[in-house]
Amino acid sequence: MFAHNKRLQYTVRVAAPNPGLANLMLEQFGGPQGELAAACRYFTQALAEDDPGRKDMLFDIATEELSHLEVIGNIVVMLNKGAKGKLAEGVEEEGLLYKDITAAGNDSHVTQVLYGAGAPLVNSAGVPWSAAYIDTIGEPTADLRSNIAAEARAKIVYERLINLTDDPGVKEALGFLMTREIAHQKSFEKALYAIRPNFPPGKMPGDPRFSRVYVNLSQGLGEQTGPWNDGKQWERLDGADALTPVDGGDGQASVELSADEQAVLDQLAARTASAQDGEPLTGAELGSADPEMNLKAKKP
Repeated sequence: MFAHNKRLQYTVRVAAPNPGLANLMLEQFGGPQGELAAACRYFTQALAEDDPGRKDMLFDIATEELSHLEVIGNIVVMLNKGAKGKLAEGVEEEGLLYKDITAAGNDSHVTQVLYGAGAPLVNSAGVPWSAAYIDTIGEPTADLRSNIAAEARAKIVYERLINLTDDPGVKEALGFLMTREIAHQKSFEKALYAIRPNFPPGKMPGDPRFSRVYVNLSQGLGEQTGPWNDGKQWERLDGADALTPVDGGDGQASVELSADEQAVLDQLAARTASAQDGEPLTGAELGSADPEMNLKAKKP
């Protein structure tokens, strides 16, 4: 059961309308790193979660993300308020009205013309929100890592939006939303590391022959080593060793076929075989303006 409190979680104070900035803010409303994507991701994870603690946390954060969707949506709408009435009522001449909504570098008509200066579920480029943004796989040790990354990406987008505006009220609200991404990331990290063991994700262990191997397949100028590819935890394969099948096999693909399957396959191979001799005449040569190719085409 949900109940809506008509007060925002953080008060939105916009100094002046700015349709261009409103369009950019849509990135966190209907974009892949936005609040709706986060709310749906955590809500669906909570539904399937069997651990009571994680289930409670996911429902709490999912619901808070909806409140953040409300905050960012109100920012979008407030920034569009100046354009809304003018567009609806046509109180200015066409040229002046167009100048108003394209001021401050606004190069998009998405929120003003298409959506009546509202807050549509699209990103800043006008691409509709998609459930494909939800990357839940149903394994807590994988999903929590994905959630941590999602909060980190959202924080970075908020930083970029903060750097785009000098409106103090908008900056404050965005700063609050950015900070809550940090808090959620901390919660997800605590939940992840409360699972012991939590690496590798899932139940099955990796093959010990390959789980400590680093294959140096990008060789040449710029070679670097560090704890991610060298040291006691790693067995490095360099040079020719990196190009050798790591399982000790011949590196060829094979399949066991029945005698009947092999016979039909041989028949197919014979029917579609390419001739190794001669030079076949092609359509390109017949229609070419190249004299040498035309000469070849005329030969019997």
